[in-house]
Amino acid sequence: MTYPECLSYLYQHLPMFHRVGNIAFNKGLENIESLCLVLDNPQHNFKSVHVAGTNGKGSSSNMLAAVLQQAGYKTGLYTSPHLKEFTERIKINGKDIPQEYVVAFVENNKELFARIKPSFFEMTVALAFKYFADEQVDIAIVEVGLGGRLDSTNIITPLVSLITNISLDHQSLLGDDLPSIALEKAGIIKPNVPVVISKTQPEVSEVFIKKAAEVDATILFADQQYQIHFNHRTFRKQYFQVRENGRVLWEDLELDLMGNYQRDNLPGVLATVDILQEKGYDISEKNLKDGLSHVHSITGFKGRWQILQDNPLIICDTGHNPDGIKQVLAQLETTTNKLVHFVFGAVKDKDVSEILQLLPKHYRYYFCQAQIPRALPVDELMKLADEAGLKGEPFLTVSDAVKAAKINVKENEVIFIGGSTFVVAEIEEL
Repeated sequence: MTYPECLSYLYQHLPMFHRVGNIAFNKGLENIESLCLVLDNPQHNFKSVHVAGTNGKGSSSNMLAAVLQQAGYKTGLYTSPHLKEFTERIKINGKDIPQEYVVAFVENNKELFARIKPSFFEMTVALAFKYFADEQVDIAIVEVGLGGRLDSTNIITPLVSLITNISLDHQSLLGDDLPSIALEKAGIIKPNVPVVISKTQPEVSEVFIKKAAEVDATILFADQQYQIHFNHRTFRKQYFQVRENGRVLWEDLELDLMGNYQRDNLPGVLATVDILQEKGYDISEKNLKDGLSHVHSITGFKGRWQILQDNPLIICDTGHNPDGIKQVLAQLETTTNKLVHFVFGAVKDKDVSEILQLLPKHYRYYFCQAQIPRALPVDELMKLADEAGLKGEPFLTVSDAVKAAKINVKENEVIFIGGSTFVVAEIEEL
């Protein structure tokens, strides 16, 4: 089996949530437990940090991985979905899992897959855990795929759990309001394992406090300890004053992740590092600063307020729910007072109407659809956009939409590409 044949087999035989939607989501841990049992429970053979949340979990996971790598630890990183290549999901010290390892794992376990019938995500989690155990990582950062309580990653017992921002997303699976969604995320809180909450949100705080009390887990709301104040930014870096309990800790902390929303993620990352230090991990102030200032190059992180080109300025971001889009729009407003050319696509199993109502009517839109079964057809997207009062042109591919925007953009104007992770995934520059 070649690597392309291996991926073709996986896509054809295992339901993949990010391609086909809710029918690929298994509400239970039986499959992943069965898979890992046959694999000798690799999840018990490495230390870990578990990261959940609606927005910010990918950024936080990569920041933590970068810091630990700078401290000299062999660091695993599991995230999803991938943007360009499946192997991006599983990394050690910033390097993708070898294609040969993926092929061997699939070939050796095809009979197991036929018997258990796992989802694509369940298979991938088992693959990641086996790889981390085989390679004897010092620690792995494990990002939840969807929710928390019933997510396949939730069979680990981490050193510390981190929960980032909670907002509305995947309501059909996780619940229609913030407390319901928070309860699913709180499912990663384990007995006697400390949990860090990045951002205090009054609507959901009590959910986390109650769950932590039930399992005797210490809980810390990180933004109550660390206060992050934006200082300034250059083209590729932004700088923050960091206060700890009101006292200035760092006057100018450098971060190479450019989204304004990273100020909400930083407290959780800093507090998680504190707990790892308490547990014996030797992470110096220099390790922390070097890691945060070079996340992109250390872990290969892509797609979060990423600047693809300077002139004209082209930016992409994978924010795809109402809260994520609001953050994107707020930053676009501070980036330029010129016209924004917005390349936009969505998936068909989400209510895109709320997002379309948020989009400024004075932008110029290039509506498109990603090349996946789950993509919202562009003709349907155009109808919804028209109802929302948005004007634009339809394109059958992301590539065609981006090319048209590049033709039309004028000096000092901005091209922004987003609306869906899968739109960003098809950007040629990535």
